[in-house]
Amino acid sequence: MHQNKLEEILAAVSEKRLSVEDARKSLANLFSEDVGFAHVDHHRSLRKGFPEVIFGESKSAEVIVAIMERMLAQEDVVLVTRVSPDKAQTVRARFPEAVYDADCGALTVEKKPLPDQGRGEIAVVCAGTSDISVAKEAAVTARIMGNSVATVFDVGVAGLHRLFAHDAVIARATVIVVAAGMEGALPSVVAGMYPKPVIAVPTSVGYGASFGGLAALLGMLNSCASNVAVVNIDNGFGAGYMAAMINRKQ
Repeated sequence: MHQNKLEEILAAVSEKRLSVEDARKSLANLFSEDVGFAHVDHHRSLRKGFPEVIFGESKSAEVIVAIMERMLAQEDVVLVTRVSPDKAQTVRARFPEAVYDADCGALTVEKKPLPDQGRGEIAVVCAGTSDISVAKEAAVTARIMGNSVATVFDVGVAGLHRLFAHDAVIARATVIVVAAGMEGALPSVVAGMYPKPVIAVPTSVGYGASFGGLAALLGMLNSCASNVAVVNIDNGFGAGYMAAMINRKQ
């Protein structure tokens, strides 16, 4: 339950527009709701400012729908990550208002978008077109969390001159997310050029010796730029969430 909704309930009780009993019913699942196969964490919005996020990769479409039904009874926004196209079709049959990004597998519902939460703009940058899916997951996450997001794609070190054409976008950002595979050099370059927090996302893009993103991960962890922090391989969601937390006004 988001803080605004809790305040509305309390104000309604105070102004005698809502009975104590009805308020009690509304708050019965304030902390969590046991639905048999899951304990839906309704309290997360109050603790962290954003609802629980559903990881869709290992869940059936039916389970995703059931959790979304419980969440949307109390939340204005819901984010589901790693949703395959066939699962998305089933979910959207139940929630036609859901928006699905097939590039990254993110599915979102916004009954009412969150108010602007950011101190500035978040820039999401990726090295190659093969990294776009991870970058888009970061962008969708940061955006639904109430942030203005700008994206810059395909500006990796194999043609670094492409990056300079987007200097104004990257320079004005408060936080920068950079996704890269292969040797994972782009976050170090960006962090060396701009005095902003850079969240590096290694992707699993590359030939054999990239070891499914491990080479990029180790390269980013060993960055000589001091303003780089690294999330797990292909974890665009984690990067977007952390960027939103860093960018939050309060």
